[in-house]
Amino acid sequence: MSHRIRIKLKSFDHTLVDKSAEKIVKTVNGVKDDKVVLVGPIPLPTHTKIFTVNRSTFVNKKSREQFQLSTYKRILDIYGTTTKTIDALMKLELPSGVDVEIKV
Repeated sequence: MSHRIRIKLKSFDHTLVDKSAEKIVKTVNGVKDDKVVLVGPIPLPTHTKIFTVNRSTFVNKKSREQFQLSTYKRILDIYGTTTKTIDALMKLELPSGVDVEIKV
């Protein structure tokens, strides 16, 4: 069973994304199999949203406040996976602030 698994990690906090990617790398490298090849984590461009809000409701139109929301992303590719690797990845627990998308 030789497939490619692509794992996309997405979060608002860059430390959570990096820790999650590090956990995945450790679990894949922890499985004793020579055929498994890990590529990544590859950082993708950070998506930034900026929201501008008026500070007061009726007066002082020039007085505004800006908020920024950044989304950090990483990609990991795993080639030559076996059942041991898939089982190890299924048992892995990641932080709650990280969105994980797995494509086989």
